[in-house]
Amino acid sequence: MSQAERFAHLLQEFERVGVDPNTISAGLAVREEDVLRALAALPDGAGPSAFLSQLRVMVTQLADQGERPRHGGSSL
Repeated sequence: MSQAERFAHLLQEFERVGVDPNTISAGLAVREEDVLRALAALPDGAGPSAFLSQLRVMVTQLADQGERPRHGGSSL
């Protein structure tokens, strides 16, 4: 999948969940795959609070498993 296709998919997921990507700065420090995983776990229209909560849960789980959330790679 090209970078343009991945970005389009990411934007579609933000729209589906009801998150304006222009207002979410937390995603800038998280891997694209983690953001997509968090979005995929949410129902349509869940909203920005649900997204941030889900992202927090995922990052906490990674930390509890002894993994560090990787920053960098694909930027959002």
